[in-house]
Amino acid sequence: MQSNPVEREGYLQVFIGAAIWGTIGFFVMVMSRYGSSAVLTSFLRLLFAALIMVALTGARYGLRSLVVDRKTLGICALLGLICQGINNIFYCEAIVQAGVTPSAVLINTAPVFAAVEAHLLFHEEISRHKVLPLAADVAGCILAVTGGHFDTGTLSVTGILYGIGSGFCYSLTSVIGKIAGARTNAFVMSTYSYVFSALFLLFFLKPQDYATAAQAPLLGVAFLYALVPTALAYAIYFLGVQKIRDNSIVPVIASVETVVAALLGVLLFREIPDLVNILGILLVLSSIYLLSRR
Repeated sequence: MQSNPVEREGYLQVFIGAAIWGTIGFFVMVMSRYGSSAVLTSFLRLLFAALIMVALTGARYGLRSLVVDRKTLGICALLGLICQGINNIFYCEAIVQAGVTPSAVLINTAPVFAAVEAHLLFHEEISRHKVLPLAADVAGCILAVTGGHFDTGTLSVTGILYGIGSGFCYSLTSVIGKIAGARTNAFVMSTYSYVFSALFLLFFLKPQDYATAAQAPLLGVAFLYALVPTALAYAIYFLGVQKIRDNSIVPVIASVETVVAALLGVLLFREIPDLVNILGILLVLSSIYLLSRR
């Protein structure tokens, strides 16, 4: 089944939004050098993103657009709590207990979860035309991140479960986003998701986080982190999600985030890829191409 021009525009918007997400690692690295913890980094990101989106939504649609019914508010709250708040906690715990590389691999189970969720919720068929790109995407992400090398000494059962949980929460972004998008626009949806996720993470802050957050340079980086790979990227992403009929392929297209992150690692942090890393990147790009050509 060929996609129409509107859907192809949706593919491009999801691709662009996810590509911008690929810069997240850079901002996290910079903030960590200022002494920011994982929870504080996530909290500042979402707090500033909420403030930015309130301003952008008010300027574009008027502040009255933020007045929504309880059901819409509840769906947006789920989006923020599960896909932002809980996802951040699970991912941070996975990094602590299983290591950075295994966590990055485990979160890329999201396309598989998304395919099952789309089948159960939206009755989307898991056809043989999807199975190959899904398998190529997961394999490509694993190879792009690990280079085929696994440090089994850092793995733990709890860490693996947190990583898989993070992948599951991430997969729900497109599902809940599509449901919420049918009731309101992408800007309002993003705004409320950031508000609820910031409130959720507030309860996980430690006393020392408040002292760290007082640094002006850290707040400046946090604001840019919230503006570019958060508010801007998610707004573009949700605009694209609402135009795509087949929800299960959204996380696969969004896997370009892994590719961009790997390329930035080469350019900014001199992480030289080997042939296996490059093969993984090509597999991810191939899976995106195959699904977008359906």
